[in-house]
Amino acid sequence: MDHATKAPTVAPVFANVLDMIGNTPMLQLTRLDAGPCELFVKMENLNPGGSIKDRIAVRMIEAAERDGSLKPGGTIVEATAGNTGLALALVAGQKGYKLLVVVPDKMSDEKISHLRAMGAQVVLTRSDVAKGHPEYYQDIAARLAGERPNHFYVNQFCNPDNAQTHYETTGPEIWQQMDGRIDAFVAGVGSGGTVSGIGKFLKERNPQLQMILADPVGSILEPLVNENRKVQAGSWLVEGIGEDFVPDILDLELVDKAYAISDGEAFTTARELLRTEGVLAGSSVGTLLAATLRYCREQTTPKRVVTLICDTGAKYLSKMFNDFWMADNGFLQRTAFGDLRDLIVRRHLDHEDYVLSPDTPVQQAIKRMRMYGVSQLAVLDAKDRVVGILDESDVLLALLNKQDASRQPVRDFMTSRLETLPPNATIDDLLPIFKADRVAIVADANQFHGIITRIDLINFLRKKML
Repeated sequence: MDHATKAPTVAPVFANVLDMIGNTPMLQLTRLDAGPCELFVKMENLNPGGSIKDRIAVRMIEAAERDGSLKPGGTIVEATAGNTGLALALVAGQKGYKLLVVVPDKMSDEKISHLRAMGAQVVLTRSDVAKGHPEYYQDIAARLAGERPNHFYVNQFCNPDNAQTHYETTGPEIWQQMDGRIDAFVAGVGSGGTVSGIGKFLKERNPQLQMILADPVGSILEPLVNENRKVQAGSWLVEGIGEDFVPDILDLELVDKAYAISDGEAFTTARELLRTEGVLAGSSVGTLLAATLRYCREQTTPKRVVTLICDTGAKYLSKMFNDFWMADNGFLQRTAFGDLRDLIVRRHLDHEDYVLSPDTPVQQAIKRMRMYGVSQLAVLDAKDRVVGILDESDVLLALLNKQDASRQPVRDFMTSRLETLPPNATIDDLLPIFKADRVAIVADANQFHGIITRIDLINFLRKKML
């Protein structure tokens, strides 16, 4: 189809942002290897709050209003991996409620900033504890709601309106968009609503349909489905999917087969989706799509398979779409040298680092430090040799002790006493440099390779223990 000449479709005009929730489009993915299958994704990232959770937020709040659980001027409380919180913030803002969300500390900075920007009070808690621990995010949310007057705990994991929303809206939309021709549906468990709601609707229409579960490695659900085996929960980095318990609203009897997907496979699949199909999707979508592709490639006959683009990847730009975060967590393979160059996060010869020239004004150096989130920058001359280091302490002393320092060149304030090591030096050689509160410059006779800080060494040693 020539998209330049495609007849335009006039979009409707809405009177309220909440009216824009649902009725999301379906997209066929044609550039990924789906074996003999046709692969479709429902674009739930196009909801106004950026995720499928918008659907359940509206229904759960309206149900609480009807039964009196939520009164005018009240505060909504929820435990969330971020997306339900954002959806509730959208609804709360339109309906005049306050919102308190309890969020595990592995959530992306983008989600937390988004929540606060929408007026939510965010309580961060540990992500390394299981249900029953006093610092478990759901237990904290329930306790806070119970202790405070006029606070309503949504509790998406036990709220029947969660699954019912998908039974009445998402499931019928998928069935209609696919003209009833759907052989398999792949979902994950965040709270259980999509599996129970969409799965029930689709299986009522087509009992032969296969319901496939995508589950992170470390979650307890895949062994439960495939082997009826109860295991201790592990840990995973993918957000908003996988469980360390079975939510009350989750009907696992609907599930025919489950796939366990590692963090690395999920992240690389989401990145591949963006490169090949142009869809910027969240980390849980990487899990869903990886499982979907495994299922499709296992088939020997053509099938029509649907999964979800649960949320937008704009909330994960600092994590799985950041090469340095991916490399730091061991998900991107970099050239290994077997020497100190392996500890350099931003390699100069690969043009990954941020540097200054001696003539750069101090005010520009400050901007770069703030923009790139670094506390020191190497200063290089015209021959690409390190002639100094400018760090936050140098900048602070300059601003305190000299008028108009911000307009002066960094050569006037940089540290010229450099601690330089060759690439073949040892980790032990780094320790005296760090003890003197300096950074190590890695360079040989021919070229500068990069700098190493304390946190770089810590992360290097941490990765070796994984």
